[in-house]
This record gives sequence, C-alpha cells and structure tokens, in this order.
Amino acid sequence: MKYRVFFIASIVLIIVIAPRLPWYGYLLCLLVPLSVLFFACINLSWNFFIPAHCKAETTEKVVALSFDDGPDLCTDDILDTLKQNDVPASFFCIGKHIAGNEKTLQRIKDEGHIIGNHSYSHAFWFDMWGPQKMMADMRLMNKGVMTVTGLTPALFRPPYGVINPALASAIKWEKYIPIGWNIRSFDTRIKDKQKLLSRITGQLKPGSIILLHDSMAITAAILPELIKQIKTKEYKIVRLDKMLNINAYV
Repeated sequence: MKYRVFFIASIVLIIVIAPRLPWYGYLLCLLVPLSVLFFACINLSWNFFIPAHCKAETTEKVVALSFDDGPDLCTDDILDTLKQNDVPASFFCIGKHIAGNEKTLQRIKDEGHIIGNHSYSHAFWFDMWGPQKMMADMRLMNKGVMTVTGLTPALFRPPYGVINPALASAIKWEKYIPIGWNIRSFDTRIKDKQKLLSRITGQLKPGSIILLHDSMAITAAILPELIKQIKTKEYKIVRLDKMLNINAYV
C-alpha cells in the first residue's frame, strides 16, 4: 500500500510541477513512477497490486518448501526424499505438464503435499495477456488437477513471479490466494551445489517460504542435505497452508 501511495503522490507532483520544468526535468520526474511500477511488477512481496503471502508473520522457527514448474522429470526423486524425511511441501504445477505425469500428480496428493496453480501454459507472454485470457488459462490448470485428483487448487503462484494489474484482477475475480516467497534459491541458475545450499540456508528466518523447482536436477540432488541443514538450524519444515493458516483447496 505504501508503494501505491508513493506512486500516486509522484504522479500528482509531476502534474503540479511539470509546467515549471525543462523537458529533461519532466522526463526525469516521469521516470520515478515508471520505475516504481516496474519494480512493483517483479516484486510480488511489495503488495502493490494485490496482497500476497510471501512469508508467515511468526517468531516460531518454521519454514515451508515450495516447488515450481512440475510435474517434471525430477518430481518423483524429490517426492522420494520428502517421504524419506517425513517432510511436507507445496508443488505449484504447470497444467500442460500434467498429461503423461498423472501418476506423479496423484502421488503429490496421496503423500500429503499441496498442489497449487502455476498457470496452465506458463507462457512467456502470459503477463501481456488480458484478464479474461489469464483466467481461462488458470481455469484450465485447475480443471486438469480436478480431473486427476478431485481437488481444486485455491493457491496461485504467478508465472515468473510477475504481477500486474491484469493478473491482479484475474486473481481477485477467480478468488485465488496469491503465493510468493521470501527465499529465492536461484536453483535454475546456480550450478554449484554448495553455493546453492549456502544461499538458501543463509537466508532462513521464521516463517520463510523457500522457492525451488522440481524441474531441476540440482534441486533433487541437494534436497537431502538441505533438509538436514534446515533441521540442524532447529527449524521445522511445515506445510505451507498450515504455516499461513489458509485453505489450500476450494
């Protein structure tokens, strides 16, 4: 909300002082609110367009694991590790990945993990679409989950973590609960296992939501040690909906 107030105040200021400025001064003033808008789009935690859950407000040493972009080749390996360590997680799945991976999706449900909506297409231009097309895509994802598991996800994580007015409207109309994170692992970029582990464990705080990807082999490889290190730091890994006190399904 504070960022939105700043943005509106900036626009008002430009209108008031623009006639007194040289052209380059006007452009400089215009750059400020545009920069705010840009960073608001790529920072879901700002709550600029819509309130989102990016962490839990708690002093208890609990954290939640979340995985994006599955079901994929590494999802079953990750599920094996979670089962061996009796650890719950959330899987924000892409609808187009369900076909051919129905057993894995059902396994996510059967083993007590959350299935969240990460769009059907995860299209590169998703954020350029209008609200109606976004909603159709999100509904198609939920339909795929419902067909396989009988569940209708209530949690939505935006593709690429990007939010804008159109997507905020779609989320509100469809009554999804937007979910972000406050620990981004960068497991899609980091190639060194130790560096990846250190990045995650070095940011642990009570109520943290950790973003991982079950499409990445390195994530499956480091997960046993990650769980071990989290527990060594005396953190408990809990299910996202329990930590946030929200409903995972409609």
